[in-house]
Amino acid sequence: MKTANLISMIDSIDTFKRYGRVTRVIGLMIESRGPESSIGDLCYIHVGLKRKRIIPAEVVGFRDSFVLLMPYTDIQDISPGCLVEATGESLQIKVGSALIGKVLDPLGLPMDESPLPKGLTPAPTDQSPPNPMKRPPIEEEIEVGIRVIDSTLTVGKGQRIGIFAGSGVGKSTLMGMIARNSEADINVIGLIGERGREVREFIERDLGEEGLKKSVVVCATSDQPALMRLKGAYTATAVAEYYRDQGYNVMMMMDSVTRVAMAQREIGLAIGEPPTTKGYTPSVFAILPKLLERTGMNDKGSITAFYTVLVDGDDMNEPIADAVRGILDGHLVLDRALANKGHYPAINVLKSVSRVMNNIVSKEHRKAAERLRDLLSTYINSEDLINIGAYKRGSSKEIDEAIRFYPRIISFLKQETDENIRKSDSISTLIQLFEN
Repeated sequence: MKTANLISMIDSIDTFKRYGRVTRVIGLMIESRGPESSIGDLCYIHVGLKRKRIIPAEVVGFRDSFVLLMPYTDIQDISPGCLVEATGESLQIKVGSALIGKVLDPLGLPMDESPLPKGLTPAPTDQSPPNPMKRPPIEEEIEVGIRVIDSTLTVGKGQRIGIFAGSGVGKSTLMGMIARNSEADINVIGLIGERGREVREFIERDLGEEGLKKSVVVCATSDQPALMRLKGAYTATAVAEYYRDQGYNVMMMMDSVTRVAMAQREIGLAIGEPPTTKGYTPSVFAILPKLLERTGMNDKGSITAFYTVLVDGDDMNEPIADAVRGILDGHLVLDRALANKGHYPAINVLKSVSRVMNNIVSKEHRKAAERLRDLLSTYINSEDLINIGAYKRGSSKEIDEAIRFYPRIISFLKQETDENIRKSDSISTLIQLFEN
């Protein structure tokens, strides 16, 4: 390195440390006089007389001449006059291939309290989406190992899909199946706002040892502060972006976007934003596209993303579901009525759509999928008449045909959770389904 460059770097280093003092705490919001800082900056609050410790916090706003901070951890021991130290930088995590197989917290630290592996690279959690002009079009299919998706809702490499469902309909099980069965190089899984009990259950039962070997899991449980839950989503996305920039095809899954929105709502209300639709603040609808657009294709690799959306009371038109559906490239709707019948995965094919499927599949494949939808729709529309015996065979050629193929279609759409079906087999079975 040239001497002039070294001198320039030395001159640009800020040799001053900036401090402020805590003035008051309201709920989870900490107000301090100083230090000089910007939105998104990481600060350290020095607390405790007997048990000295540091509480990391982030600058989330300003009120008059006061700085508003939101903590990453609990606010115990904070008192008026506590020292607030500015770092002048936003939160960074360390990423690298050595993280594969690890379970991390939202700050990028292993949850088993082991030390971070060596040779990792620092990366900011909050980054801009790729330049639209540098996003290659989605032209290649990706195998997820689930027959109903690979055949009737084909996913493209770099596509972003929403999984919409109420509670207890099989979202976590479906995510585990995708993580185990997909042909992606690496999985990045963000568990946001999960119950503490469910984290280990998901890793051991749904994901399994085989799935964990090629996965990085980022976990922020429901008991953690709102900022930690929000950062969990940003950290998981940053990890996926790192692997994409290394040229990998990444499969990212986040459960759930709804809890990310709830965390942002808590932060927004705390700093004084007005509540709008269903109490969600304007900042919620501002961060959703910025977060979801970070995944997808760039000129180096791809992130194929599945985001779960917890729909309130199975209402598919509630504000978050409606906003997310408009941003993503397709959606899978999990139907409680199907789950109650023991139909797994409980994907309602007629209510689900993949917006890139027609551009990436063969003509024969597309026609077979359209025929399945047509027959299934015809049967569902006439189901009440058929079940009560009011329909007489021969009255409609279309309904007769739907009745004949319905058992085959339902059998085709079902799959055991431990079953891995290759995409080529799924497509050939779909095409052969209507041959006789």
